[in-house]
Amino acid sequence: MSKPVHDYTDLSRMQLYTSFALVTSLFFLWGFSYGLLDVLNQHFLTVFQLKSKTETTMLQFAYFISYLIVAPPMGLFMRKYGYKLGIHVGLGIFATGAVLFWPSAKYRQYGMFVAFTFVAGSGLATLEVAANTYITLLGPPRYAALRLTLAQGFNGIATVIGPIIASHAFFKGENATQLGTVQYVYLAMACFATLLNIILIFIKLPEVRQAVTDEDLEKLKSGGWKGFFKMHHTTWGIFAEFCYVGGQVAVAATAIFYFVHQPGLNPPISASLASNLFAACQATFTAGRFIAVIYLRWIDPAFSLFVHGFMLVLFSILTATIDGAGGIACLFVVFLFESHCYPVIFALASSNLGPYTVIGGALTAAGVSGGAWYPAAQAALADRATTQISYLVAMTGFIPLMIYGGVMWLHRCHKHGKYSIWVKDLEGADAEHIETDLRRHSMARQMSVDTHGEGKRENSFLEHEVNTTPKMRGTVGNL
Repeated sequence: MSKPVHDYTDLSRMQLYTSFALVTSLFFLWGFSYGLLDVLNQHFLTVFQLKSKTETTMLQFAYFISYLIVAPPMGLFMRKYGYKLGIHVGLGIFATGAVLFWPSAKYRQYGMFVAFTFVAGSGLATLEVAANTYITLLGPPRYAALRLTLAQGFNGIATVIGPIIASHAFFKGENATQLGTVQYVYLAMACFATLLNIILIFIKLPEVRQAVTDEDLEKLKSGGWKGFFKMHHTTWGIFAEFCYVGGQVAVAATAIFYFVHQPGLNPPISASLASNLFAACQATFTAGRFIAVIYLRWIDPAFSLFVHGFMLVLFSILTATIDGAGGIACLFVVFLFESHCYPVIFALASSNLGPYTVIGGALTAAGVSGGAWYPAAQAALADRATTQISYLVAMTGFIPLMIYGGVMWLHRCHKHGKYSIWVKDLEGADAEHIETDLRRHSMARQMSVDTHGEGKRENSFLEHEVNTTPKMRGTVGNL
């Protein structure tokens, strides 16, 4: 039996902020895990005496390939059973993978670390499908990119904390050649995930759905999944996400190697200092996200994505060609402009999908699997040439990002008959329904939430919008 759904404005302001805060805590969890992953590359290179940088990227491969394998089926699972159950499942899988790092460290088997990184990554992939889509639906559609960027900012804070802890836990004294501290760090993460899972059992998290019209339902019944592949803003968005995340992960995975082996520095940078510099890069990345939250309230997300993509291409080239402190400064700029790209692509690509919302979010999350391939390619070039020149590999991942943002912005300008970079110029577009329009992220229909009988109040997250869409059906489950 389908659950009844209601407009998101049925939620009180307190419910909206509480739901946002709870789901945002999940972003912190996988940000911390991801921050540790890049530092483990350098640590395992020493502990396991790996012969090349390419071998260390097996952790990234295992972590990100889990998104490709797990995200689509978990999207179908959440389509049927809802986001909250998906969050519980994701936390459980992640905690299991984190606990299994203990025997991996005890038996000092690199292959076990790789395998259980896949398990932990599967849990995080599940959480990302649920949390990213949930945040985009938790308020007015034209501010979806802003909300997701804000939530992802806390993910960035965790990526700063992870390397700082790692620099003291993994590289100091005898820990530099031991794995004992790795055991305890991941055990603590497993305990945190379990505690969060228990807390969520006792808290009512509203079940979010994107409402659909009778016309949408009829098209779904008659055309099946063929209609999804006509959503060009989503299919191209998945490709842009795949390439961009690949470039982003490659940049981070080889950053410590970049610092340690950067030519033109005397004395060279130590592994411990490199870990702290990497934390500073992540802090720059995080600061960029919170800055983006400010200007995305006025600047069109697609235009901003284009500008960020252009700057990433430019400074990736400079990072690959400038020696010494200048090259390091350019790498910091790369981290700065990476800041909001992932949440903005996700918000644009997964918007206005109606009955395809959950699976669209899942496939967009699967685009994260680009992180499985790019680091290995960049590390292979670093082994054969230099770590510095290998940053040209990451640059190739930023080109589709720039094109995607530019095309979406130009298409929107064409539809409005004028060139504008302002969000305010898109007001009133939410009532329009054009299935193949790349501007769909600004025209997503009203959201729906299962409020379990709460009374309707005219509040929304960041801004209340008057409903201008056609009458929606009351249920979207079991489609």
